[in-house]
Amino acid sequence: MLSRVAENIYWLGRYVERAENTSRIVSVNANLLLDLPKGLAPGWRPLVDISGANAQFEEDYKDYGERNVVRFLLGDLRNPGSILAALAAARENCRTIRDFVPREAWELLNELYLYARQELDKGMAKGGRHAYLKYIILSAQGINGLLSGTMLHDQGYAFLHLGRFLERADMTTRIIDVRSANLLPHETIELQPFETIQWVSVLKSMTAYQAYRRSEQVRVQREPVLRFLFQHKEFPRAVRHCIDSSRQSLERLPRNEAALRVAGRLKRNLEAAEPWRLDQQQLHAYVDELQLAIGDLHTEIARTWFPPPLVFEAAA
Repeated sequence: MLSRVAENIYWLGRYVERAENTSRIVSVNANLLLDLPKGLAPGWRPLVDISGANAQFEEDYKDYGERNVVRFLLGDLRNPGSILAALAAARENCRTIRDFVPREAWELLNELYLYARQELDKGMAKGGRHAYLKYIILSAQGINGLLSGTMLHDQGYAFLHLGRFLERADMTTRIIDVRSANLLPHETIELQPFETIQWVSVLKSMTAYQAYRRSEQVRVQREPVLRFLFQHKEFPRAVRHCIDSSRQSLERLPRNEAALRVAGRLKRNLEAAEPWRLDQQQLHAYVDELQLAIGDLHTEIARTWFPPPLVFEAAA
């Protein structure tokens, strides 16, 4: 397989996952603001914090109001993490590798991109936002299901799978970090009912609420939620499951020794830690280390299998 093809398939998986995850957090945030009293609601800035694109946002927008944040995350093509930018990038990557993916997957992705662009005003409006985001989430899941069920499970699929689960691991850690930083202090008894609502929103950001209740069989609270989202082996959006799935993909690729070493260190770090025992400042530092390790794994993947970045020399 050509390195350029491997890179395009990998980023196809990442961008489709990114569009779905961004749709999830916008949808859940809108519902959370309805459930919390006005003075306690975290507002819209945490969504930009999750994306890590605050510098880009502040360059183009005056404040973190709802309309600005929603436009930035849904349709701003200058923001590579926006839904529309992610779908445009996924579409372009898919277009260049159409011999490697089923035609139906290309058509579905193209239709999703056109819908996201043409119906953007519906997504911006409060009345149409839920339906708009739900369509994108379900369509992204449909694309992933179609690729899983019809694409050859060869090296190309390993790169697709790898991109999907690395992106998912990164987004899960971001959601935990930012959402937990904005939670109410759990020692305050009168605020505990609202704290529960916020942890439920963390779970719902990943469609994890029902899986959590079935697995943990305790009420929603900080410690078991963090344990579930960091270390559960069977939940597909838990960080440990994502890393295990990434390692399985790496094992199917040639020249995988260096990448497997990096992934192994990441897994050992994850297994040895007990993040639910950390206070908020320590949890933030731990998540930072975890995200850097995920970035190191991506760097090693790119170094091993993808073409080197183009270097343009200045004219003499």
